[in-house]
Amino acid sequence: MKRITLFSLFLTLGMISFGQHVYKNDITSKDVQYNINRLASDEWAGRKPGTPGGDSAAGFVKNYFKSQGLELLFKNGFQEFELVTNAKAGSNNFVKVGDKLINKAEEVTPFSFSAQGLINAPLVFAGYGFDINQDSLVWNDFKGVDVNGKWVLILRGYPDNEKYKNALSNAGDERSKVLAAKDRGAKGVIFINGAVYDKEDKPVKVFYDKSNADAGIPVLWMSRKALTTLDEKLIAKVLESETMMNSQLKSASFDPVLMLEGSAEVTLEKVKTYNVAALLRGSDPLLKDEYIVVGAHYDHLGMGGYGSGSRMPDTIAPHNGADDNASGVSAVMELAGYFAGQKARPARSIIFVAFGAEESGLIGSGYFVANPPVAKEKIKMMLNFDMVGRLNSETKSFSIGGTGSSKEAESVLNEMLKTSDLKASFSKEGYGPSDHASFYSANIPVLYFNTGVHTDYHTPFDRANKINSEGEAEIVQFVAQLMQRLVTNAPAWTYQEAGPAKQQRMGRLKVTFGIMPDFTSTDNKGLGVSGVTPGGPAERAGMKKGDRIIALDGKPITDIYDYMNRLKKLNKGDRVSVDLDRKGEKVVVIVEL
Repeated sequence: MKRITLFSLFLTLGMISFGQHVYKNDITSKDVQYNINRLASDEWAGRKPGTPGGDSAAGFVKNYFKSQGLELLFKNGFQEFELVTNAKAGSNNFVKVGDKLINKAEEVTPFSFSAQGLINAPLVFAGYGFDINQDSLVWNDFKGVDVNGKWVLILRGYPDNEKYKNALSNAGDERSKVLAAKDRGAKGVIFINGAVYDKEDKPVKVFYDKSNADAGIPVLWMSRKALTTLDEKLIAKVLESETMMNSQLKSASFDPVLMLEGSAEVTLEKVKTYNVAALLRGSDPLLKDEYIVVGAHYDHLGMGGYGSGSRMPDTIAPHNGADDNASGVSAVMELAGYFAGQKARPARSIIFVAFGAEESGLIGSGYFVANPPVAKEKIKMMLNFDMVGRLNSETKSFSIGGTGSSKEAESVLNEMLKTSDLKASFSKEGYGPSDHASFYSANIPVLYFNTGVHTDYHTPFDRANKINSEGEAEIVQFVAQLMQRLVTNAPAWTYQEAGPAKQQRMGRLKVTFGIMPDFTSTDNKGLGVSGVTPGGPAERAGMKKGDRIIALDGKPITDIYDYMNRLKKLNKGDRVSVDLDRKGEKVVVIVEL
């Protein structure tokens, strides 16, 4: 059967769960648990985007919205979009020296971020591919060898040295090494496992690393056995160099005077998935054109596996995601039913939405904000539920993020908490690791509800029987009371910049610009700036929210990886030129760190 036929079947089967227009006007732990049991069932196999289980979950939510009499948005409730979910080695990966050809997958394979290409050029050995000047360690593997227009052979990893561990690890990842070679004109990079690095000489695994930006040049892994076949003397000298560099912490680059032909091919697999959205139209003649968005992501990690985001990547099993985030979707469903079942319609309209592909990098919510069903400026608030199913029954404490993104939030929430059994900690930042970040980036006030991370997070053990449905129902009832204030004819809450949260994915950096990177950007045309920290280096230089960083010191930036790797090279006191795309106009600023 074609996928579209299967999708229709899943939606039809989903209708069995809900009769038409069976309204509810209360919020119960029984209903909370029922929804979670269904969404987190083994049958739906972790709700990975583009799979039957993911489609079934979308159909389940859509049919519930319909059963409550909500107005389905987009195309019968579904906002379709595409995303990349997997990377695979293509059929055209090989290295060749003279008449010696290596093309078996266990001996040569591309890195996931490799560009496609066939290169016939000289090969040079550039040690570990380091360019380090940090913590009193100076090590440049490109000094003394000319890599311009050539293949560069580089050892993976870095020496085990406690004194310089930070400097070495900063420069030790493959993307950093490729960027250093590329900056010097390299046409391609071939990585090899040293005998110390990996005695077994295991191949690299090709998997999608959640970036659509490739390295711009071919990047291959080659086994020691393959290099032995190509040139026995070269492999012997490479392994000698590894031993020397590990003990002496200095470069051992050389030119073996060898011509090599190599090809890299990576195939990115795309799937279609959906946001699911429905509208409860307000009753006020004017305020019905203002909207509150209530959302949660319904996708999860599927069956797990390497590159899936699972914390147990060697275990292939349903990652049910009961707390993450069937619990959040159940909260949205309960609120949809509750407000639809009220006799009096709210003054403002409410959009209920289950986002797809959050685990892939906020793709669904980013697409929703970029292609909203209503005028973006008419969205006055976004409430996001992500992991609200593990409330501690003794402390009854949960967290609310984004409380600084509106002027009114904290005073209203504190007032409500005085008469509640629940306790809440606040985080002011509007940015965070979930779908509300996409709305905050669009200057929309947000609130983010969460009961905390636990040891079952992103493992097959996040199952429905561990949910505290009574506790979740309490949180949903609390938010329902909050929503009653938001959807009345009282003035909408006032957006204010809450600044970025502490820099995400920026570990081990000595300096920061003081920006909130746009992790949802996937067009490979630079790094979007979603926020600028007041008083930080970026703001002092004149950078603005909405800018796109396209180069640092004249060196191109295509995505977050390029930005991080170039930032690693900078120190306090450095001055760096930054090329920006500001609404189509090129702007250059000088950032002083």
